[in-house]
Amino acid sequence: MNLTKYTGLTIFCVALAAFIGLLFLTRHELEEVQIQHITDELKPQHQPYLQAELEKLAGQDLGGKFSFVPKVMQAIHQANAAITTEFQISEEQVAQFVQTAQTASDAGFAMTETSRASALEKLPESMRQTISDYTGWLVGKEFGSQDEYQTQAAQGVKNAVDGFINGKLIAGEKKDYAYKILKGSSKGLFWEHQYLFFWLIIVGGSLGALMWIVPAFFDGIPGIKHNGIYHNSATSRGAIGIATGVFLISFYILLYFFHYLIPEWISLVDPVSMWLRGEPASQWFMYGFLYTIAITVMGIRMFTKYRHSNYHLLRTASVMFFQICFAFLIPQVLYQLNLPEDDLKNIWPLDYDLFFEWNIDAHIQAGSIGIFMLVWGIILTVVGVPLLTYFFGKRWYCSWVCGCGGLAETLGDPYRQLSDKSLKAWKVERWLIHSVLVFAVIMTGLVLYTYFSKESTVLGLNSYTVRSWYGFGISSIFAGVVGTGFYPLMGSRVWCRFGCPLAAYLGIVQRFKSRFRITTNGGQCISCGNCSTYCEMGIDVRAYAQRGQNIVRASCVGCGVCAAVCPRGVLALENGPNTDESRMSDHSY
Repeated sequence: MNLTKYTGLTIFCVALAAFIGLLFLTRHELEEVQIQHITDELKPQHQPYLQAELEKLAGQDLGGKFSFVPKVMQAIHQANAAITTEFQISEEQVAQFVQTAQTASDAGFAMTETSRASALEKLPESMRQTISDYTGWLVGKEFGSQDEYQTQAAQGVKNAVDGFINGKLIAGEKKDYAYKILKGSSKGLFWEHQYLFFWLIIVGGSLGALMWIVPAFFDGIPGIKHNGIYHNSATSRGAIGIATGVFLISFYILLYFFHYLIPEWISLVDPVSMWLRGEPASQWFMYGFLYTIAITVMGIRMFTKYRHSNYHLLRTASVMFFQICFAFLIPQVLYQLNLPEDDLKNIWPLDYDLFFEWNIDAHIQAGSIGIFMLVWGIILTVVGVPLLTYFFGKRWYCSWVCGCGGLAETLGDPYRQLSDKSLKAWKVERWLIHSVLVFAVIMTGLVLYTYFSKESTVLGLNSYTVRSWYGFGISSIFAGVVGTGFYPLMGSRVWCRFGCPLAAYLGIVQRFKSRFRITTNGGQCISCGNCSTYCEMGIDVRAYAQRGQNIVRASCVGCGVCAAVCPRGVLALENGPNTDESRMSDHSY
């Protein structure tokens, strides 16, 4: 058994090292055919400018990725400079337009349709329509002095030019273009044998992990074994744990903000993407696939660890099923049917962009099925959450359905004991998670106001700015970088405890209007502390057990591990009448 385990560990470590090493093994070359292929994938308005800059790099020794990236960014910068130069209008041209369009009147100075048309003839043809649009408000408007007229007219022309140029520049596309250039110019062993590396890294790494995990099925008496968990460098914030945390944090930073640096990782899953979608993988397909692999492999680990408990076997099977089918496979089928790629188990406000204009419009344009999916999401939020939470507590979602919870319960299980159980952490948790919920509600209100009124600003808040704040700070940094990257440092439920707005919503219902609670038999408690130690939500379960008080906490996800590790059977997950006195205790919140 030990030979199998350590052989599997070796295979996994080699696969992981190869996965990281892929980023450093690529070299870059640009030939005419490659440049043409790359620019064909760009927006037509950007193609000639970027193609001209890339042709300057053709035939050069471009080196590895990290020496080539600055050249790519410089090429994009130069393309933008060329666009600005081509469409910029000189001060002399602005003054000439203003002077030509000027018409004297009895009340002062103005601009007429005739005079403006005459002035537009003196400007570059490509700019005439835009400047006409921006200066329409000047036609017929009379100014008391020539200076006032000239100032207003000149500003109108400059605004037109700036708006036109900004619409032409490579801005939001910069990272995607850099990714296309880096991928399109890549050469090396990996790019010549992608399928081989897929089998060696993805399949080999998964097989190695399973070889380490599966022998536990035959390793003595079933039961949870946490012996030496605080003496293991990987599970006690030791060197291995810190290194794991650094890797996960780095992965998420690259995924969210610098995906152009990881074309090898993204392309590694091209074989799967080509099979399911008929096109190369995107960063999000790669992430979804690796996410699913992690939950599947570590879910099998949960089967070995909790094989004595039917509750945990069913719970683990449930999160694996919902991740594989609802979060990964069904969206691929919807994509093939040209429908919105909805994760049908996702619920607002965790699904924070449910009410964004582009999402609503995409569902409406998809016809009856798209409208059904949109309505389904609303029903889940308004009816499903309170109804199911009333009967089953928040565990129905957080521990049985949710993808974030599924990753925390499987990949994060080795780190659950690292959650902070202090009173200070509990106070921070309450304020922080409910603040995120309020943020999500305000943002959604602004988004809906914009959708129906077509006005982007209300009470001084711009809905587009607010949603960008939320997307960056909450969805990317909190849910991704911190939420998963901090598993080996702060436990497995950092996002669920401190940041998830849906967990806050579910928790409020569970705390005040739910039949779910963890019951205790205080007379049997021996104060061993196992329950508190392994509570991933940072609840001091022992304090409740010692008092014989049922546990009704907004944060409890009903994972049941506290009951599973109790040597005396003191704790039990139950649904009962919604009249427990502990619900009235401030301490039980």
